[in-house]
Amino acid sequence: MMRFCLLLCLSTLLLAQNAPKAAPNNSTVPVYTADGRLVFPTNYREWIYLTTGMDMDYNPDPAMAGHSMFDNVFVNPEAYKAFVATGTWPDKTMLVLEGRMAANRGSINKAGHYQTSDVMMRSVHVKDERFPGKWAFFGYDEGKPSKLIPKEAECYSCHEQHGAVDTTFVQFYPTLLEIAKKKGTLSPGYLKEESATAAETSQKKSE
Repeated sequence: MMRFCLLLCLSTLLLAQNAPKAAPNNSTVPVYTADGRLVFPTNYREWIYLTTGMDMDYNPDPAMAGHSMFDNVFVNPEAYKAFVATGTWPDKTMLVLEGRMAANRGSINKAGHYQTSDVMMRSVHVKDERFPGKWAFFGYDEGKPSKLIPKEAECYSCHEQHGAVDTTFVQFYPTLLEIAKKKGTLSPGYLKEESATAAETSQKKSE
């Protein structure tokens, strides 16, 4: 779901980007240009690593058919600490999604897949009181400051409908999912989906 929702957003946004590259941004909180673009956090790989998915796609016609890709997710340290304490995200949370191409032949590897140096896409999901609904998406092209992805884009409704905690896909972050369960912060929509899935699985086993 992460990749499909964001590819829909990124494909339209990147065509409209027309901004020069910015100086490296090592801040762990959102930094905006004068015209409201989000400066990409270049040090995001020093943040807290949350999870990696491979070929995750919830579209019946996958956008990356024929290609394998790893999706790596990182979050700024301040937001991670707050989530561990409360089970939800504070203002100024930044979640970075990095898509890297996968390979299956190289060096001594003969089976399975590993990540390559080819970064296929990057996006940032930001929680900031300045935005209607508090959350916003930004997609990046060569590290240039990014315009806000319009609220009408499908990634917003996808996250709102299916995100386990505060419109984010915590269901795919195994260590944080357990925290959210203990804190009681899982969304009603997610709990309803999980209940339906469990009932369907139980029915199939009894057949």
